[in-house]
Amino acid sequence: MRATTIHAPFDMRVEDVPDPVVQEPTDVVLRVLRACICGSDLWAYRGEAARQPGQRIGHEFLGVVEAAGSDVTGFAVGDLVVAPFVWSDGTCEYCAEGLQTSCPRGGFWGSVGSDGGQGEAVRVPFADGTLVKLPADAASDDRLLTALLALSDVLGTGHHAALGAGVTKGSTVAVVGDGAVGLCGVLAARRLGAERIIALGRHTARTDIARAFGATDVVAERGEAAEAAVRELTGGQGAHVVIEAVGTEQSMRTAVAIARDGGSIGYVGVPHGSGTGLDLSVMFDRNIALRGGVAPVRAYIPELLPDVLAGTIDPSPVFDLTVGLDGVPAGYKAMDERTALKVLVKP
Repeated sequence: MRATTIHAPFDMRVEDVPDPVVQEPTDVVLRVLRACICGSDLWAYRGEAARQPGQRIGHEFLGVVEAAGSDVTGFAVGDLVVAPFVWSDGTCEYCAEGLQTSCPRGGFWGSVGSDGGQGEAVRVPFADGTLVKLPADAASDDRLLTALLALSDVLGTGHHAALGAGVTKGSTVAVVGDGAVGLCGVLAARRLGAERIIALGRHTARTDIARAFGATDVVAERGEAAEAAVRELTGGQGAHVVIEAVGTEQSMRTAVAIARDGGSIGYVGVPHGSGTGLDLSVMFDRNIALRGGVAPVRAYIPELLPDVLAGTIDPSPVFDLTVGLDGVPAGYKAMDERTALKVLVKP
């Protein structure tokens, strides 16, 4: 089969690799119908996250089961399924608690020795604990299939930030970051009943999506100017809830600065750069809470799936460029240059 591999910073290739096969009785082999490029993939692309030459990449995908191990009970050949970005056994204490990202036998797609989602097929360990079945007729609905792909990561990650920060009905929410996760944070905040949602972003195409997703206000400024703008919009107090979806020192500083005293921050931006930007004394003095981390999206898919199927929420607009498998290297370049928000891959 063919799959995307990374060989060095800015060196992405689509190469022939061995076909995946069932290795354990709990495995399935999945033919990929839809995949995409994540903003976090760019850290490897730019050389800010180490990868071995030839390592696979990609952690968001859905597809059809082509083979199943003898111990797999929940899936059969032909089933349409979505894969969260971490596989998990579904039986450990962490999985039972809904924290599948901490499963001792779990792992991330594209890690050394595993398949990545940006390819024609994937071997899925612990299929019963990992995959979620989708309605078969969704395979013939292109828009719906694209929306369902967002369940693999960005929609659940935005939801994780909103839950961690404590979005409630009537709250005022500020979202730092206009990437796909930040935009899904807007969608999640609206779904949870936020009354006012302030989206921080400078790119009109992205803030237009934010408004369509439920943002009531847009702040295009950055740094201290952004902090002042949010405070002006909130009567000088700041937002009850802040979603931090970038992961840089500056974005975290902004998140703390625009939070209301007694407010909270939900952080899901993958940390990178010079530091976290956290001043614990400021957070202590102002009673600002912080919660977040790697989103256990497997726990959220059953909750979010009915709304996606019903069209109550539609994250598909975050995918603004579609490529075939051969176009994946160009897709990375487009996202790196910010000419694309999130690239959809149709192998």
